[in-house]
Amino acid sequence: MKLVSRESEEPPSRGDAIPTNFTHSVNIISPLGAGTVVPPAPISALPPIPSAPRFPISPRSKEFARAFFPDVSTVEWNDWRWQFRHRIRTMAELERIFVLSDEEREAISRHKGALPVGITPYYAGLMSRYDANEPLRRTHIPVGTEYVQTPGEADDPLSEDHDAAVPGLVHRYPDRVLFLVTGTCSTYCRYCTRSRMVGQPGGEYSFSKSQWERALQYIEAHTEIRDVLLSGGDPLTLADEPLEYLLKRLRAIKHIEFLRIGTKVPVVLPMRVSRNLTRVLKKLHPLWMSIHFTHPSELTREVSESTARLADAGIPLGSQTVLLKGINDDVDVMKSLYHGLLMRRVKPYYLYQCDPITGSSHFRTPIEKGLEIIEGLRGHTTGYAVPHYVVDAPGGGGKIPLVPDYLVGRDGEDVMLRNFEGNTYRYKDSAGNVGSDRQPKVRKGKA
Repeated sequence: MKLVSRESEEPPSRGDAIPTNFTHSVNIISPLGAGTVVPPAPISALPPIPSAPRFPISPRSKEFARAFFPDVSTVEWNDWRWQFRHRIRTMAELERIFVLSDEEREAISRHKGALPVGITPYYAGLMSRYDANEPLRRTHIPVGTEYVQTPGEADDPLSEDHDAAVPGLVHRYPDRVLFLVTGTCSTYCRYCTRSRMVGQPGGEYSFSKSQWERALQYIEAHTEIRDVLLSGGDPLTLADEPLEYLLKRLRAIKHIEFLRIGTKVPVVLPMRVSRNLTRVLKKLHPLWMSIHFTHPSELTREVSESTARLADAGIPLGSQTVLLKGINDDVDVMKSLYHGLLMRRVKPYYLYQCDPITGSSHFRTPIEKGLEIIEGLRGHTTGYAVPHYVVDAPGGGGKIPLVPDYLVGRDGEDVMLRNFEGNTYRYKDSAGNVGSDRQPKVRKGKA
């Protein structure tokens, strides 16, 4: 197979009409899936690259494609629809690529219902074929703990269903809403906040034009809403035409000031960021995008291209990362990830404590670990590389930021503060009262 970098041509947009098959979120998802080869990518991030005229293919992807998809053409490999259709989903597909552990094999066999296994060939190529503990593989192939519900876990711990104003529209904060537009993702993370609903055709959760219209009518009627976040599932798994239709409908509502898209597609299906998609998005500013990154291994040449195209289209990019035990719960790993993101014009935005979804205990760290990572970043690298560490409060309390405690106490009119090196400094705060409930312990010679 000769893999020369070429991007498949896409048909031109047909305007605002909604294709009859636009709800492709209810589609071809088998009960299981996964796959991949080649050892994990090095932690050192590639530098940003100029946006290529054709979508690039990294040497690693070429090697993986030759080994496991020898008949695929370059045009097919770079066609996001081909990648989507050929997601690795069944036990047979998994075993063709991975040497599965007994625990993985048993967990895959047990799966029923929502949150199937599904991995794009591109993303599978970033995982280890042999090592079940490799970070990206661990996030996408189930293990036995996924079927154990520990105290505090729930199918909908954030009470999104309770706060749904209409089906698929969560109105929790006063001036903004979460609009769930599809139940489909191109890959399925095993710690997914919406594991109860994604990847399952039909069932309790359905996504259709009529559901969209009910949500749009609610937004139109509530003038206090100024910010709409599109999520799901993943909105970028929608074809260009329905996505453009929905964004234009929202943009036409006068009190909507800006739109956001939450997605992992630029990371797991980077070729989806086509020239036509960026043309569509560029017409709908102000539009922001929150991209789900997990590990420095994701910072490939292809991801450099997808983020460059989005940034060049004028879309501010932020990252959302879930803190995961044994995967990214390390200061050096996070620093490498965040430095690589900044080089790709992506601002680290949120570091999430892993939500207590049923069967996620093997992913969760103590909160102290998140604070340790923030403290290991603050002052030790640029502030642009330090995200907000938040707990999305169970029961619908919303995002609660957590920061290391740098307030030592108060000495008269002085607030005593600790810096990143652990030294204590005075700040004159004559009219204030902060820290008066603490007795400062001042290190000699540092105040």
